[in-house]
Amino acid sequence: MAERGVLLCFLFAVFFTWGFSLVHARRLGLPKTTVLDVSGSIQESLNVLSLSPRSEKMVFEQQERRSPSSSSSSSSSSLALSLHPRASLHKSSHRDYKSLVLARLERDSARVRSLSTRIDLAIAGITKSDLKPVEKGLEAESLETPLISGASQGSGEYFSRVGIGNPPKHVYMVVDTGSDVNWVQCAPCADCYQQADPIFEPSLSSSYASLTCESQQCKSLDISECRNDSCLYEVSYGDGSYTVGEFATETITLEGSASQNNVAIGCGHDNEGLFVGAAGLLGLGGGSLSFPSQINASSFSYCLVNRDSDSASTLEFNSQLPAYSVTAPCLRNNQFDTFYYLGMTGIGVGGEMLSIPRSSFEVDESGNGGIIIDSGTAVTRLQSEVYNSLRDSFVGGTQHLPSTSGVALFDTCYDLSSRSSVEVPTVSFHFPEGKYLALPAKNYLIPVDSAGTFCFAFAPTTSQLSIIGNVQQQGTRVTYDLANSLVGFSPNGC
Repeated sequence: MAERGVLLCFLFAVFFTWGFSLVHARRLGLPKTTVLDVSGSIQESLNVLSLSPRSEKMVFEQQERRSPSSSSSSSSSSLALSLHPRASLHKSSHRDYKSLVLARLERDSARVRSLSTRIDLAIAGITKSDLKPVEKGLEAESLETPLISGASQGSGEYFSRVGIGNPPKHVYMVVDTGSDVNWVQCAPCADCYQQADPIFEPSLSSSYASLTCESQQCKSLDISECRNDSCLYEVSYGDGSYTVGEFATETITLEGSASQNNVAIGCGHDNEGLFVGAAGLLGLGGGSLSFPSQINASSFSYCLVNRDSDSASTLEFNSQLPAYSVTAPCLRNNQFDTFYYLGMTGIGVGGEMLSIPRSSFEVDESGNGGIIIDSGTAVTRLQSEVYNSLRDSFVGGTQHLPSTSGVALFDTCYDLSSRSSVEVPTVSFHFPEGKYLALPAKNYLIPVDSAGTFCFAFAPTTSQLSIIGNVQQQGTRVTYDLANSLVGFSPNGC
């Protein structure tokens, strides 16, 4: 009788566990697998090496002719400009796709190190000026070894066409959610790198106005100096890039939109780095000097097209959150206001939630940890324990695929040269209230050469800071609803 009771208890436990798993999987509402178009991805890797930036520039010039001449705008109106991948601006000099990928990954690693260092120093209460005081003025000699970075612009993969001054001179600018300070190269140049457009001439703009040292904008800079009551700025980057010059206000004109007056922007007379044709940077971070903050935007959004294409999408300000968006809390770190932290609760593989503590995605009381969403980082970085759990679960669902050796920071790769398509486990990000975002297979299994080698596009980090990168964001409109502290994800939103 006792043995019968034990057997019944065992059967009940098995049924309860099995039933709970089914309910749990059903609650996710996700298919266990999805299909990767191998042939299509390989073809794109072949095409990117032959893209011509000239034809894309003609498109930009046509857009400029359609720009309005209005000089004022309400902060409540919607603003938009085109957003283009790096490939449409800069023709690749790499001999093959693998060397292009390796260069991208090297730049990406430099950016991630600099982002992690920046938050670590902020938590420790150390500023850039503490580390590298400006004693001799903002000169090139004092910038030979930049210490920290808000971004490594060499990894900038997306650019917009922006009008600077009055009348507006249109230039390419890197867009970056990991930076606050807007800046553009300016004449006269003590040292300027090569860009695709003529250097901006502030003397030819009727709206250019230098900022004084007592201005709030000047006081908000990490590093500044006063010279003849004019505010000088410096921004240095982890890859050795930097920009130095005068801090001023200027008129900014977006495509098809009215102009924004009195935007604080750096006028860089001494610049160096891997900016790849861009004239400067449009900062989309959460700090007071960023472009969204200065125009009092209630929201901004972007949709990142495949960076191996010459397609385009838009960067929009004050636009409505699409009704079909998956939303998550947009959180802030009181130790550092630039980054946008994501209220994330877990990760799923194959329709099942992984056993990952929620604390792995949360900012602690000291400001450590958490996960940010970033337009400039390419590959998503996860804490090592979280990454290992994700990778092991994915590998468990891809036993039918032939594996091959790792490439650079990728340790999980496959030889798909003989396949036109493959079925792989679904990967999903999970948020409060049972919401989730299922990623397309091409956003996490990517080609690293043109011969059919594909790698799992996540990587571990020893830093406590995790980052959702742009490879995982491609094809999804990401909306930063600043007014309601939400981040919205709208699949197929480009």
